[in-house]
Amino acid sequence: MTRRRVLVLAAVVALSASLLGVQALTAGESPSPSSDADTGAAADAPAHTLVSVQSYGGFRNDNGDVRLVDRSGEVVWRYDPPNAWVFDAELTANDTVLVSMGESARAPGVDCPERYGGTPDNGTAGPFDCIRNRVVEVDFRTKAVVWEYTWYDAFPTHHEVHDADRLPNGETAVADMGNDRAFTVDRSGTVTWQWNATDHIAEGTDFWDEHVPEDAESEFRRQGPESDWTHMNDIDRLENGNVQLSIRNFDVVLEVDPETNEIVEVVGEPDNHSVMTEQHNPMRIPSAGTVLVADSAHGGPAGADRVVEVDAETDEVVWAYDGAGSGRALQWPRDADRLPNGTTLVTDSRNGRVLVVDENGSVVWRYSMADENAIVYEADRVVHPDRPGYLPEEGGDVVGGRKLESRTGAGPLTEARSVVESWVGLVLPAWVGAVELLVAAAGVVALAGLGREGWRMRRRG
Repeated sequence: MTRRRVLVLAAVVALSASLLGVQALTAGESPSPSSDADTGAAADAPAHTLVSVQSYGGFRNDNGDVRLVDRSGEVVWRYDPPNAWVFDAELTANDTVLVSMGESARAPGVDCPERYGGTPDNGTAGPFDCIRNRVVEVDFRTKAVVWEYTWYDAFPTHHEVHDADRLPNGETAVADMGNDRAFTVDRSGTVTWQWNATDHIAEGTDFWDEHVPEDAESEFRRQGPESDWTHMNDIDRLENGNVQLSIRNFDVVLEVDPETNEIVEVVGEPDNHSVMTEQHNPMRIPSAGTVLVADSAHGGPAGADRVVEVDAETDEVVWAYDGAGSGRALQWPRDADRLPNGTTLVTDSRNGRVLVVDENGSVVWRYSMADENAIVYEADRVVHPDRPGYLPEEGGDVVGGRKLESRTGAGPLTEARSVVESWVGLVLPAWVGAVELLVAAAGVVALAGLGREGWRMRRRG
């Protein structure tokens, strides 16, 4: 067989294998429904869903945004900060939007400090040289920033600010992941309260002695000032005035008394993955005495890739959802909210979609951005009275950036590609997508097979 024929055959086999690989990912699944309407008490009220997207086209891209979508999936409002990874977004009581984001070193106005390897105004900073964390309050109608609090950190990836909440007194509570601390800040930028994880859960503390297993101590020790030690990714003020913190890398949700800074309740246990594993965005449900958690870890032990409702006293899982009934298993859910009508709003990050499911796990509404390979982070159902001025005139300014259109469903092939590309984006350059990876892998397999056959032919000759 000539070299030319071998190469042609290898290319054909590689292409066929890549197509078969994608089909295998989606075998046995039915397409997502094109449209579903919410049911229950909230269905008659004017409602939208506020969706924050960490990035599009993979994790390395600093192109996240916040969008407001109506029940039909139409985008009616959008905030698109330049060169930023976007995490939490919430509508405040004043109809402003509070956004937590990390700006890359190439964002306008970002000058990496020398301590993080940068030189101000040198014009050579790359996107991963440092990160400027910003909590910004945006006027809903004009999108002007009316308040912000910023600080620099070493680099993106576990140094970004994931969550900030506006408190009733007008201050803002912030989870500072890179510095393993929680704090509150007033409108003048003065820090009014602070809780440092090193003082309360590190080796030698009461928490460590009581909750960290002896055979797992090395896993929970801090490895250095820039290590991903706690991955504190959420902060909430509870009805009793205490502060709830999600300590992802310890698999626990803590309740802290801000008067004493003491830990008064622990939900979950370090290294006990039957309760939760690397969770995000816990929501306390006081009437039930439970905590609703996005149980996020992918590909790990039992308790991964699902949403769980956990009894806060016993750690018993009283309800769980893993994507059954949605046409595809959950892939790295990172937010879950219990809605007033009893349904649950879920963000399914690697599948690029937002779901609303009932207590039986049936999907009653969905919004998919899988065709944009969106790494969805958080979603809030926003219910407002029907008053003039709620939405900008003519549906708001959604011009610019990616093509925006109504979408309430995506086919299984699109969702499968989105999942593969989200994993590829962690370790390979941004231009390498799912198709390229599958073609390359299939080509390697094909060429390896041809090489073995040639070796056997030489042996027989």
